[in-house]
Amino acid sequence: MALKIASRFRRLLQRPGSIDLGPYERLTQLVGEAEESVVALTDEELTEAVGELRTTGGLHEDEQIEFLALARDAGNRAIGERAFDGQVVGALAMLQGRVVEMATGEGKTLAGAIAAAGYAVGGRKVQILAVNDYLARRDAEWMGPVYELLGVTVSHIGQASTPDERRTAYEAEVCYVPVSEVGFDVLRDRLVTDVADRVTAELDVALVDEADSVLIDEARVPLVLAGATRTEELDEDVVQLVRTLRAGVDYEIDGDGRTVALTDKGTDKVEAALEGINLYEDDNLDRLTQINVALHAEVLLRKDVDYLVRDGKVSLINNNRGRIAKLQRWPDGLQAAVEAKEAVPVSDSGEVLDSITVQALVKGYKTLCGMTGTAVVVGESLQEFYEVDVAVVPPNKPNIRIDDPDRLYLTIEQKNVALVEHIAEVHEAGRPILIGTHSVEESEQLSDRLEAAEIQHVVLNAKNDAEEAAIIAEAGVPGTVTVSTQMAGRGTDIRLGGRDETHDKDKAIELGGLYVIGTGLHASRRLDDQLRGRAGRQGDPGGSLFFASLADELVTRYSVSSGLRPHPDDTGRLTDRKSLGVLEHAQRVADGANAELHRTTWSYHRLTGQQRAILLDTREKVLTEDLAAAELAEKAKERYDELVEEVGEDTVKDAARRIALHHLDRRWTDHLAYLADLREGIHLRSLAGGIVHLKPIDEFNKSAIASFDTLVADSWTDAAETFKTAEITSEGLDEAASGVPRPTATWTYLINDNPFGTEADRILGRLRNAIKPESVAEAEEILPEEFDEDELPEELRDADDEDLPEELREADDDDEEDPKDSKK
Repeated sequence: MALKIASRFRRLLQRPGSIDLGPYERLTQLVGEAEESVVALTDEELTEAVGELRTTGGLHEDEQIEFLALARDAGNRAIGERAFDGQVVGALAMLQGRVVEMATGEGKTLAGAIAAAGYAVGGRKVQILAVNDYLARRDAEWMGPVYELLGVTVSHIGQASTPDERRTAYEAEVCYVPVSEVGFDVLRDRLVTDVADRVTAELDVALVDEADSVLIDEARVPLVLAGATRTEELDEDVVQLVRTLRAGVDYEIDGDGRTVALTDKGTDKVEAALEGINLYEDDNLDRLTQINVALHAEVLLRKDVDYLVRDGKVSLINNNRGRIAKLQRWPDGLQAAVEAKEAVPVSDSGEVLDSITVQALVKGYKTLCGMTGTAVVVGESLQEFYEVDVAVVPPNKPNIRIDDPDRLYLTIEQKNVALVEHIAEVHEAGRPILIGTHSVEESEQLSDRLEAAEIQHVVLNAKNDAEEAAIIAEAGVPGTVTVSTQMAGRGTDIRLGGRDETHDKDKAIELGGLYVIGTGLHASRRLDDQLRGRAGRQGDPGGSLFFASLADELVTRYSVSSGLRPHPDDTGRLTDRKSLGVLEHAQRVADGANAELHRTTWSYHRLTGQQRAILLDTREKVLTEDLAAAELAEKAKERYDELVEEVGEDTVKDAARRIALHHLDRRWTDHLAYLADLREGIHLRSLAGGIVHLKPIDEFNKSAIASFDTLVADSWTDAAETFKTAEITSEGLDEAASGVPRPTATWTYLINDNPFGTEADRILGRLRNAIKPESVAEAEEILPEEFDEDELPEELRDADDEDLPEELREADDDDEEDPKDSKK
């Protein structure tokens, strides 16, 4: 009984998108009434009125009403945009720490600026976390006049910003900055040896643009600070040898396409080619690692899909954005393997000095809010990982976009033929078309087919993303066909008639508005909805249609279709419910797999974050106080007193601080390397447990705690040993001569967590392939979640069904009546 009540109680309290907008709408009416007196103010008087509201404790309700009236009028005066009621509601929700869902074209940028200014007037520092440099700069400059009229300082940061520019920008009341840049700055600040070298300000308010993408899709991506150590270069004979291996004979790819492994025959072939060595002997493990990474690079990483080769360098493609990931690289020698594969110079390698996930970074802010076009779908995840609720703001004008049902085909070739024919048919009428593809390779292949069909078009992908603004500006002009990679993640509006809406806007409306075509479904329906949302902005007409095939990667990777007996028509199109159900099932499985990966990644990073916090607390005391001097004076008193007499106490304190910081950082770097190795093999312990099932995460935490337990104490021991023999003169500490050098160079990058997959991924993948049935398998039974009655409110613990609130009450018969429901 308690389990059933708990389930209903949770659905009631954590139903995504269920925040009541009534209070916000009531306040918005009052804002409209207050605005009447604001219109008569001069610009100077408006700025002065905002100044009178400034406080350090946040704006109270009456003050929020007055501020929003002033801000709404400021937007009208400064940039000619008076916030709609929906934008005011959105700003209010963000000021209350919500993630706001507003449809594309509904003015999220202005709503976010008003909310940010409201926090600033209330005495808070706001960082608006953007997804890239372009949007951070664009929005800061676009909204700049509004902030100026409100008397709020604003700035922006990009990859090219210098340390001094960053330091100044972070001091502004509102700073627009890519989320990765904040993370990298935080990492660099953690390694400074002088407080004056820091650039970041205290993390106070995070207002996240494209919140679902940043907080969910990219949350598990580790941001890394590395220090130069060596250049990793694969032997040429290994590169050439791997190219001779045959799929299905010498190596096998797992069912998910994430890992590749040599077969017994492949192992024999490789060992014979390498003069009969045994790859699995200890002396040859380095060579085995080279073979594995070279095989991964050759087989699983695809040019123009996962990376580009440009200007003699391998550049990774951000799969969520369809852009070059300028600071991203693969770890563990994989980067060097791809560079060897493409015959470009091998870049420096390094050791990880520190890392942080986007999720851990964002959770470091005191207040979190945000905005996006698709938040409800991930509402439960936002509540689970960030404890924030979603507020859905209805559009200013009703959405009249027509979304046609997905078209499914048997083969990719049949899909592509139908796709081009449909594009030609729509284009002939002159309707503007936006086509969303999944990769650079796919966009260029489609471009070739459109050229063969004599359809004029323009392509936007990672190879020309610098031209994005110009291309997107004209995508709504009649007769225009735009082929884009990952349009769902580009964060820009498309106006009918072009940027200034003067190029035949009326004709575009008459033709039905922008027509969005997807060349395949994404792993998440939410990304499909983002792509669809490019059409039908602000009540404009529009339409969308997605094409798919049973041979698409989404289906082959996440669903089992071998039991189907499809009956396509002459064009290869499938319309039966079973085939369409396979497509929907694949997308649901992919969504669930990504959510579970997020959950697992966070589980492993949570303890590391707690340990990092302990270390940083000690490091902060060393950096800002005389803790190092006190510790080393106690552990090496004779040496300390001798040095104080020779070079002075201030010089000794500075040297002690630098030595202590070096060893704390060194121990932490070694600990991170240990954790990386531990996580890679931890799943083997669960297999070694015999009858007793050992949870990998529990075993990981147990070993991680044991490793960290003496880390700080060992650092002090190391520091004392160094201090006794360090070269310390009146000029200070000679770091190189004393054996405590700083990294000769550091750089930042992003990595995909566990690119090879865990050992469990490889083992379970083989098991799954071995037992995969010929027909569609029944979904695994989902067992009820264990629930502690103490989590329920006291008055509900012993309640009968009839005593429950209506929202929690369900007839027992309903739970058992429909067998289909129970399977779901």
